[in-house]
Amino acid sequence: MVAKQFTRVEDFVYIGLGILLSCCAVAFLISAGIEFVSSLTGRSFADRVIDILDRILLVLLIVEILYTVQVSFREHALVPEPFLVVGLIAAIRRVLVLTAEFKDLMKAGDEAFRSGMYELGLLALLVVALVGSLVMLRRGGSASAPRATAERGI
Repeated sequence: MVAKQFTRVEDFVYIGLGILLSCCAVAFLISAGIEFVSSLTGRSFADRVIDILDRILLVLLIVEILYTVQVSFREHALVPEPFLVVGLIAAIRRVLVLTAEFKDLMKAGDEAFRSGMYELGLLALLVVALVGSLVMLRRGGSASAPRATAERGI
């Protein structure tokens, strides 16, 4: 009886999270679209491309988090693969933004450049570790990982 009530509360929370994440994703997508169109008409696309890319990748990250919530809601268990994919997208997003800002890092001085290169190196190690974890998870025969992967076409 109590466990059933906890499951209902958990479902309610997952539904609320899903709705909020969906609204955020749509809002950021609309915002990125408006910024994209305004930068094209204002001839400032080259200056704004990093911000637009960052916002688009943020939308992708939110959608992946939404998928993670969906899997957790459906399975009523924490499945590791969606969390690894979210981490991978977040790391790649930061790598892309950092490399796009490379010119600014060079102008900022040696310390800023060095910090950026350390961050880039750590992010590269993180990407390798996350990809390795995903490969091991798939080869390890996790019961829920192949099903979640097959649903997404990954």
